[in-house]
Amino acid sequence: MRILLVCAFLMFSTFAHAETTSLYAAGSLKAALTEVVEAFENSKAGNVPVETTFGPSGLLRERIEKGEAAHVFASADTNHPRRLADQGRSTGEVRIFVRNRLCALVRPGFSVASERLLDMMLDPQVRLGISTPKADPSGDYAFALFAKADKSRPGARAALESRALQLTGGPTSEKAPPDRNQYAWILEGGKADLFLTYCTNAILAKKELPTLRVVQLPADLNVSADYGMIVLKDAPAVASELAQFVLGEQGQAILTKYGFGRGDPVK
Repeated sequence: MRILLVCAFLMFSTFAHAETTSLYAAGSLKAALTEVVEAFENSKAGNVPVETTFGPSGLLRERIEKGEAAHVFASADTNHPRRLADQGRSTGEVRIFVRNRLCALVRPGFSVASERLLDMMLDPQVRLGISTPKADPSGDYAFALFAKADKSRPGARAALESRALQLTGGPTSEKAPPDRNQYAWILEGGKADLFLTYCTNAILAKKELPTLRVVQLPADLNVSADYGMIVLKDAPAVASELAQFVLGEQGQAILTKYGFGRGDPVK
């Protein structure tokens, strides 16, 4: 009995003092990675606590640069993690772990087909919402879409950049109540008539507010998003295990369930 008690104490002590792994990840990954993290913790018998922080990738990268103790950084692009890697802050290369793309989320009262989407975005009566470029990669992808539009409609880029409302992803952006989807809340509140966001975000917004419409971008405006991940220096060994889990079959299956495209194969 004494031996059993000692063993139980040691097991409890190990759990209590297990080092927490810190995952900083793009806000668009919150629902999917929360489930991935839970599956990872369960695979390790609960002895590898993971603390998650979600937000705009550019702002998270700035927080890491200022000294916040992130161990794994999962960004909605490859530029922000590559910048950290170039500074010598990562233990290896940037890995593309999922893929996404932009969709248009349209509020009730507006009817538009994919091939007429650009006309709607250019309509001065339509309030066009996007995320904040540089702070949030979704805004950068929207600007990339505007550049593509300029090829078929000269002058479209300048017009769209000047009138697009940067409603999310910035340091002072207004946030939805905790129990609301950010994009459903924006459109329901009339802050925008059309919002360019990730297709995965659009799916979640429509799930909350079924009257919203998700419109696919036409081929000439299509913008893909490669999500990059790094393990940061001085991270505990389990951080690399978490990254591998995200890239592995179980992690990828959960991510694809939420609408993400698969990342690069595990090497």
